[in-house]
Amino acid sequence: MLRAIHAEDRSVLDVVEAALPRWAVVVDRVVDAFRQGGRLVYAGAGTSGRLGVLDAAECPPTYGTDPELVRGLVAGGAPTLVRSAEGVEDDEAAAVADVDDVGPGERDVLVGISASRRTPYVRAVLRRARERGAWTAFLVGNHLDPDDEAAVADHVVEVVTGPEAITGSTRMKAALAQKMMLTMLTTAAMVRWGKTYENLMVDVAPTSRKLVERAKGLVMHLGGVDYEHAAELLEATDHQVKTAVVVARRGGTPAAARARLDRAGGSLRAALAGDTQETH
Repeated sequence: MLRAIHAEDRSVLDVVEAALPRWAVVVDRVVDAFRQGGRLVYAGAGTSGRLGVLDAAECPPTYGTDPELVRGLVAGGAPTLVRSAEGVEDDEAAAVADVDDVGPGERDVLVGISASRRTPYVRAVLRRARERGAWTAFLVGNHLDPDDEAAVADHVVEVVTGPEAITGSTRMKAALAQKMMLTMLTTAAMVRWGKTYENLMVDVAPTSRKLVERAKGLVMHLGGVDYEHAAELLEATDHQVKTAVVVARRGGTPAAARARLDRAGGSLRAALAGDTQETH
């Protein structure tokens, strides 16, 4: 049984790969939104909605972002994160209210997520977000006809994973594809936005013992300092890894390091460019 399920799951990889060129368009839009002070909002019902909330929730600890930067809307609200309520996916009035509560505008991107092309909640969210001026994308697990594509969202990305091992259980292959796509979207957008240095999480928020130690390791590795010095630098820079690394590599004060990072648009790579020491 496990091999049969796994064989179905493996087929998802090729379907996702085929969708990457169209998904890259969404990445570009999200990066532009972040650079202009906008947000990314996910919206879905059932498993699709939970996956959007999950991806949004992972961004602050991983990249040190404001919780408002990436938001997740799920039909039925917070209670449906832990207990399924299938009928809420039909509530279009609630969808409009949810969108208005978040208030997306012309600087924002809203991504609707659905295994089905019909989910009323998701379609209503997309429609209302467009009315408010947000750029919209629809990540959908079924084919749409051209007229419907133009009507439902500004950009449609079809990831059609086919029949499930358990017929109709879209928490299987369809959800696997959605999880992959959402993870790639925020990861790629954060990398483009300067939230990483190579493959390192230099904007990590050290909110636990594990993450505090990870932050020290990053400063040691990138700043070329020992453990004690890394701890001192993090303490002096309010536990901001990038600022501590700039001080370690370029010298100067934490304030000067923050100013350098600001001029570099938050990019550690750009802030470290050149060899001149700053000691003022």
